[in-house]
Amino acid sequence: MIKSTADIFSDFKGTEDDLIPVLQKVQENFGYLSQKSMMDVGRFLRIPTSKVWATATFYTQFRLKPIGEKHIMLCRGTACHVKGAPRILDEIELKLGITEGETSSDGKYSLESVACIGACGLAPCILINEDVKGRLTPKLVNKLFEDKERRDQDVE
Repeated sequence: MIKSTADIFSDFKGTEDDLIPVLQKVQENFGYLSQKSMMDVGRFLRIPTSKVWATATFYTQFRLKPIGEKHIMLCRGTACHVKGAPRILDEIELKLGITEGETSSDGKYSLESVACIGACGLAPCILINEDVKGRLTPKLVNKLFEDKERRDQDVE
């Protein structure tokens, strides 16, 4: 259930020390940090919006654009890199028609690389929302997204 920023703020004291936890809660709630939500945070914490913006752009955990329904995070940790993560990224980009850091025009997919998802034994791997897919090959990537496209069409 999506809350308003006022509902989110009610869980905090409203001091500058709350900046990162407030931004995390806002992003958790809305999926990203919009300009409006960052202005609201600045007003609530009584700090300049520029400081909110600087914090949100400094930490990679924060997103400034909405993500797709299916948020794909490609692991670029050492084990995944050695076992072929760059090839997996190329295949996903080709299959979905987006590049790293983009969201598809229909809003179904977004793609990003992350340092590590903590599933080194399944390298190379990706995380789609909360679902880990491991031991990937370019052929498995094709199959994975063909199956998802079929399921998406069945739902529509």
